Amino acid sequence: MKLSAEEIQNNWNNFLNNIKMYITGDRKDQLIKFYKKYESRIMMMPASHKKEYHSAFPGGYVDHVNRVVNASLKMYDVWKHFGMDTSTFTEEELVFSAINHDLGKMGDDQNESYLPQTDKWRRDKLGEDYMHNKAIAFSAVPDRGLFLLQDNDIKYTFNEMIAIQTHDGLYDSANEKYLKSYMPETKPRTSLPFILHQADMMAARIEFEIEWLPKFKNSLDGQKTNFTLGNNSKKSNVKNKALGSIQSEGLKNIFDKL
Repeated sequence: MKLSAEEIQNNWNNFLNNIKMYITGDRKDQLIKFYKKYESRIMMMPASHKKEYHSAFPGGYVDHVNRVVNASLKMYDVWKHFGMDTSTFTEEELVFSAINHDLGKMGDDQNESYLPQTDKWRRDKLGEDYMHNKAIAFSAVPDRGLFLLQDNDIKYTFNEMIAIQTHDGLYDSANEKYLKSYMPETKPRTSLPFILHQADMMAARIEFEIEWLPKFKNSLDGQKTNFTLGNNSKKSNVKNKALGSIQSEGLKNIFDKL
């Protein structure tokens, strides 16, 4: 999947508009200041390093985040319709968590996480258009994202911290202590983490379908063409030559019928 320069710019404008529309108080200004500071990096960065993962193309990060914000708002309505307690978190907390759920993928203040892949074999054989920047010390994406927020004086609530921390759901075993609990008192006190996780999964899945399902279909169509039985003169000539080499008239009739 490729985005045009116009699409990348429009995505960035929508990204900033979500902050202006849903975030309030001093931290709205702090967020805009932060994202403006790293605008050239974040606007163009991918959401992952490998084609098989989601949004691994220039501008893919912001494209993915915008999808998660939109999906979160829609998912909120679904949960509300089925009786969710809406008093346990705010719409601002939901959007703030969605906007910043993958912030740790940007790297640190000096280095970006994803660099263009220099190994041609890994690009061609493994689909790795990007590689991880070895200049950056390892950190899980949620941990680095939360650190970047606090390091830039951007405050977040307890609800937002847990939502960002656990947005990968049980795909990350580190989240089991929050999400895999059998005691009522240790379960999350809000549905926010579950809504964000579902929105993230939905966005990634749809990005996968846009990118890969047409390729699978084209591949299957190609296979059908290769194996279609029809009037192929070359195949007929081979068949006639083979039949002509059979001396037994009975065998020739049998193979001819086959």
